[in-house]
Amino acid sequence: MGLVKNLSFALVGAGIAVVATATQAFSLSLKYDSSIGEPGFGPGQLFVPQGLIVDDATGNILVSNGRGVNPDGSFNANLGNKVEIFSPQGNYLGSIGSGRQGAGEGFDEPGDLKISPVNGNLYVADVFNSEIDIYDRQGNYLKSFGKFGGPVEGRIFFGPGGLSFDKSGNLYVTDFSEDTIKKYTGDGELIQTIGSSGTGLGQFQGPAGLSVSPNTGNIYVNDQYNYRVQAFDPQGNALYTFGSRGSELGQLREGIGLEVDEYENLYVADSQNNRVQVFDKNGKFLTAFGEPVANPGPPAEGELPFATDPADLAPGKFNWTAGAHYDDGKLYVGDFFTGRIQVLKVEGQSKKVPEPSTALALGFLGIGATVVKLKKDKRQRTIISLEKQLQKTTV
Repeated sequence: MGLVKNLSFALVGAGIAVVATATQAFSLSLKYDSSIGEPGFGPGQLFVPQGLIVDDATGNILVSNGRGVNPDGSFNANLGNKVEIFSPQGNYLGSIGSGRQGAGEGFDEPGDLKISPVNGNLYVADVFNSEIDIYDRQGNYLKSFGKFGGPVEGRIFFGPGGLSFDKSGNLYVTDFSEDTIKKYTGDGELIQTIGSSGTGLGQFQGPAGLSVSPNTGNIYVNDQYNYRVQAFDPQGNALYTFGSRGSELGQLREGIGLEVDEYENLYVADSQNNRVQVFDKNGKFLTAFGEPVANPGPPAEGELPFATDPADLAPGKFNWTAGAHYDDGKLYVGDFFTGRIQVLKVEGQSKKVPEPSTALALGFLGIGATVVKLKKDKRQRTIISLEKQLQKTTV
């Protein structure tokens, strides 16, 4: 990227303005639009909304409704454990899943979920059953696959975390306990494992949400307990990290959901800071949205959060931001312990930035034009000089 920037400024020095092709100017902002669902245990109500996705074929919004945990660390039973379906207008349509908890029979804490760009099936992270469940477009169960790590001391959740497809239909899944990313074919065959446990580049402590860029194929991951975001190339090679522990702008407190848009902007559900933060593809902070409800959880570092009673449903207030999904200029954010989805409008996005190869190509075209111009100028000066000499000779 530095080469592209330096080349751009060199070309500007030569009289060609191409900086816009290699850099990006932002005035991006997030604005509250609407809410989907409400806290509760009845039809159309949400207990612990985790993963969410917009079905591009119908416009419907699918939300995984988990059963969550009690303040003492025990698990609630027979609550949630379904994928709830809402219309584009937010009206409740129905659900997928039986509510039962057995492996291959029903969800036991449904987490992230995605729709395959190749076969159109729905893939759901079945957290405590430690598997990925596949359903067809009619909501019929097809199969399950995968095996993920179990409980780890000091970590509330375990099993499969974030999900994301690449253009070829391969599924990337973070293994929250084993500190890896697992890459599967659409049929569930494991073809690659990325990363290891630790704090170095390419290592994780609780990898959560991830997103594969639709433009570059780069993989962006919320490294939850390392309080940072990591970027990998399409082959799984670690590129860089950004973020640190804290509550200042640009800092994170256990980021969960993560999305990348068509402009390579990154939307991070900064869970315990009760907000969404937006970064460009180099990790530069762009904007933030959200504030905590009164007395949000956790009351102290490491303790479990509590939903407020009555729930604070003011726009822009969160009790943990969890799942996140970007779709067509809107960001859908799971309000984890308030039981709703907040929909935000993304405003002020810039035009797509050419990849470095494109920018370089434009630059080299500019260089070629500059050389031609210089040659023409030199030839013109030579002709003028000869004409002047001829005039002097004639006189």
